[in-house]
Amino acid sequence: MGETVDNKILELPRKFLEALSSPFIGREEEAKVITLALLTKEHIVLIGEPGTAKSALARRAAELLNAKFFMYLLTKYTEPAELFGALDINALKQGIYKRITKDRLPESEIAFLDEIFNANSAILNALLSLLNERVIYDGYNVIKVPLRTLISASNRVPDEPELEALYDRLLLRHYAKPVGEEMWKNLIESAWELEFTSKWKVDSPIMGIDDVDKIYNYLTEVDLSAVKSKLLKLYAMLEEKGIHLSDRRKGKVLKIVSAHSILNGRLKATEEDLIVLKYIAPKEIDDFEKVSALLSEELKTPIKYMRELNEIYNNIKEAGKYVDAANESDPRLIDLIRSLKATRDRVIALGKESGDEKVEEFSKEVSSEIDKLLEKVAKKLGIYT
Repeated sequence: MGETVDNKILELPRKFLEALSSPFIGREEEAKVITLALLTKEHIVLIGEPGTAKSALARRAAELLNAKFFMYLLTKYTEPAELFGALDINALKQGIYKRITKDRLPESEIAFLDEIFNANSAILNALLSLLNERVIYDGYNVIKVPLRTLISASNRVPDEPELEALYDRLLLRHYAKPVGEEMWKNLIESAWELEFTSKWKVDSPIMGIDDVDKIYNYLTEVDLSAVKSKLLKLYAMLEEKGIHLSDRRKGKVLKIVSAHSILNGRLKATEEDLIVLKYIAPKEIDDFEKVSALLSEELKTPIKYMRELNEIYNNIKEAGKYVDAANESDPRLIDLIRSLKATRDRVIALGKESGDEKVEEFSKEVSSEIDKLLEKVAKKLGIYT
């Protein structure tokens, strides 16, 4: 801890995320999870049917970083040479075993592998060492690769035992669904712009690979003290629901939490940052919804604060109707004053605790409504005019 903070560098992830998601309709979550993967040098799998912008997002991410990019569709017949380069015949004649890796996966900084779970055993073994150690064991050679993040895609969750190790190494997972009907109009307009205009052309990168490396070094500067105990409780709750995380995944969650905090312009993690568990904990398709539901219930996110404040606001409106209809001698009006004062304290506390501007503004609005109702009750009781 204690490294001098470069605020300009720390502003880049948010700008990158906005530039990545802007051409695509309804793909903010996909852009966010790709950004988190890049900031942490982790790997990701986007699960969903074809045509949900997975490869387009990966390509744009590479363009925004001016990174060396490799993209390939895997089938069970894909051979190692297609990914890692053909054998150099001239070198082989001289007894040297090496590959021509130009423009292939070993030279890429960001890669996109479509239908990754189609990998055959030869590809699978090479990918495991590539993902874990950033090396490829090829014959007698060990090829070091500059790969920061592998973005992969699949239309299914693997159930084959031989794919378990690969699936576990893809730390970040997201279920990419087709956009809803309410977005179709924007979708067709955006698709037209992407195809026929230069509106979304990347003229200059948002940041470079060197910047990504610098931000990675800032992950250790994030204060995680406020979230560790809550994270352990969430692990236990997930386990109770039958959602098991491997030790590897449990151990890496805080790294993603740190990146999420930086993405939100903070060097101190809050409970809100634990929302990243929705990208790490799910294994089966059904798990994505289960994990999201658990987190929205358990975490002090702006959404949860707003939900509670909305509930209080609606209750205040109902209480106002009751006060209007009540007579001056109704003994429950005295109890209502006590209840309203306690509720007002809770509303003010929620606003401060949230640390979110919109939540604080709404808490002031709800508090003001409570004050108005308190005044109305007081007048009805003749406490003051």
